[in-house]
Amino acid sequence: MTDNELHICTTCRHQLPLTNFHFDRSNAVHKMLYGRIKIEEATALLHFSKKGIVQQLMHNLKYRNHEIVGQVLGEWLGEELKHAETYTTIDVVIPVPLHKAKQKERGYNQVDKFGKALAKALNADYNSSTLIKTTATKTQVFKDRLKRSSNIEANFTISESDTLRDKHVLLVDDIITTGATIEACANALFTIDGLKLSVATMAITD
Repeated sequence: MTDNELHICTTCRHQLPLTNFHFDRSNAVHKMLYGRIKIEEATALLHFSKKGIVQQLMHNLKYRNHEIVGQVLGEWLGEELKHAETYTTIDVVIPVPLHKAKQKERGYNQVDKFGKALAKALNADYNSSTLIKTTATKTQVFKDRLKRSSNIEANFTISESDTLRDKHVLLVDDIITTGATIEACANALFTIDGLKLSVATMAITD
């Protein structure tokens, strides 16, 4: 048994609800963001449903210090994306940031190892310092869709722009629900000249 199997056993891996979105450009992430932000590519690895196995994984990742879950999922998705021609132009991987107070409380950004694994697979740089969250918001995943949509007012800003000018950025997050957080991050990133944006998340809510 490998170290990774201790966190996602082989049997569980076969039970995980894969989306295979990276094989379909008209997938649900693309449709969710269509007309809101301009994106090159978009994907999510897993389907998220309440009380399902993916919810258990996300809970362990975010609240039980099981950062290795993010690494395993990043390596898994990275192995898929590095064979997809449309993702080979990624220059930089950027995680959706936590507010500094939340990160201090939790001790880590749950998206960090996921993003680093993707960056390694895609031979891209990893940048967790340029995109900054300026307001704290509460977890949205367990709220109904209407409340999530109306409650996300996250604000993001850019600390500098030189390193990302004319780059193809892959923005990564754990779960995409309404797309509001991704949209807010994208609006900040698009203040950088020549930036192109793609999106990848661990899961998408059903």
